[in-house]
Amino acid sequence: MSQLCGKDEPSVMNEAMLHQAVEEQGPQKEAGHIAMEEGIEFNDVFHLCLEYRNILKIEHLWQFTSLTKLQLNNNLITKIEGLDCLTNLTWLDLSFNSIKKIEGLESLTKLEDLNLFNNSILVIENMDTLGNLSFLSIANNLLHQLHNVIYLRRFKKLHTVNLSGNPISKEGNYKLFIIAYLPDLVYLDYKLTTNEQTREQASAKYQYAIEETRHNELQAQDAIEIKQRQEDELQIHLDAFVEFLNNAYLFDSMFAEDPEAEKLAILPGMRELVDQFKLQLVGLCIQIFELGLAEQKLRRAEIKCFIDGLKEGVADNRRRAAHTVAEFEQHKKKMIRELQQISDTAPQDTQFQAYREDIQKLFNDLMMLELQLVDQLEDIIKDFERNITDMVGSFIEKAQGIFSNCRDLENYHHEKVKDIAILTLERVAKNEMDEDMPDDLRMLFVDNDTAMDVVGASHCAHILKIDNREDKMVMRANAWMGSFIKGLQDEEVKRNRKRISEIQIYIDHLRNQLDEFLQDDQ
Repeated sequence: MSQLCGKDEPSVMNEAMLHQAVEEQGPQKEAGHIAMEEGIEFNDVFHLCLEYRNILKIEHLWQFTSLTKLQLNNNLITKIEGLDCLTNLTWLDLSFNSIKKIEGLESLTKLEDLNLFNNSILVIENMDTLGNLSFLSIANNLLHQLHNVIYLRRFKKLHTVNLSGNPISKEGNYKLFIIAYLPDLVYLDYKLTTNEQTREQASAKYQYAIEETRHNELQAQDAIEIKQRQEDELQIHLDAFVEFLNNAYLFDSMFAEDPEAEKLAILPGMRELVDQFKLQLVGLCIQIFELGLAEQKLRRAEIKCFIDGLKEGVADNRRRAAHTVAEFEQHKKKMIRELQQISDTAPQDTQFQAYREDIQKLFNDLMMLELQLVDQLEDIIKDFERNITDMVGSFIEKAQGIFSNCRDLENYHHEKVKDIAILTLERVAKNEMDEDMPDDLRMLFVDNDTAMDVVGASHCAHILKIDNREDKMVMRANAWMGSFIKGLQDEEVKRNRKRISEIQIYIDHLRNQLDEFLQDDQ
């Protein structure tokens, strides 16, 4: 169902094609000449038209991060792909291609207008993230299941849908079905759907089916919200390095891999002992958990204070640099007027040299400002690094103290288990145990060494679980701290390099202007 235009052979979407397209739609006349001379950065382009180019595959668009409108209509595209980096896209035209499946749109969360007219699409699907969608044209495709339209109910901002030319549009109840299931729709196939009589008829015809649909949607939404809250809560706990320490998870993991403990549990006094151990261990875990959340709150406050100070330092430096440039621009206008009025070569050469020196002074001033900012930010980052290191170190030290209490509790529990085991050994030796004592349990008490080995192995396994959880917390806390600080340092290096590049480009532009003026004058 695609429409073939232009050449018969498919074209490759490469850098040359993209440059050509950008230049064709760029500014014209003098502005266009300047743009071509200076070069147009792809990340500065907002609208890109690539229609009628026989493109077979979407690619090489990763640099167009500012793009809001993309026209790829009337090509040979068979698959929607290569759009992941276009997160600012609001308008996408893929009409008159050979697309069979809706896919590859997950990252386009700002998309409002999607045109898939005249393709070979069978199902409306894979658009869940397009919450801002308000216009959808998917006419002249191969949609044959009318119930597939119910998928569009999730798009609360959708007001215009074009489905004409699909097999479903030929069904007798097509219009009533869509109006009933999409009550907020204003235009269907470019015709108003606001006729009250038609809406009432549609609502009456599908009343019970829609009520069931709404009920199912509410249940599904409730489940999604519950899951999202759980995921958000878990992420907070992960960020605090204390996940699953607000419950019996550590205790359960200690006994889940201790099969002998289940056998020992039926011994007299053992169940009460284990229950008491669980209560106390969970209490200690909750102490670590609450400590982690409290410390995380302090870290977040410290980070916010640091980021605010960082931004203010950069903004203040930018204001000073902008003021310096503005003063120079005023000086430049005056200097150019003076140069234009001088006819003698000698005075003009003197003025040119003076202007070159002014440009060099501007460069030195801007670089000095940047150097001052680098020193300022370096001090701010070092102070933050000391503070965050102290905070993480304090948290680890406090948490390790509580983990030590967990080990002490396990040691105490182990001694009590040994006491019960020794008592059981004596009773087995005297044949005082119940005759219905399970054979697998009786086998643990054939002699003292066997019983003590079982009890000792259980104790070692429990201690190992506590140690591993402590090590995991310490390792993740230190890794986060190291990664965060390195990220700050890397970002500062990138900012500094970018700023130096900006200054150099601006200074080069001023020097080139002066050279061109000199050449024109000669």
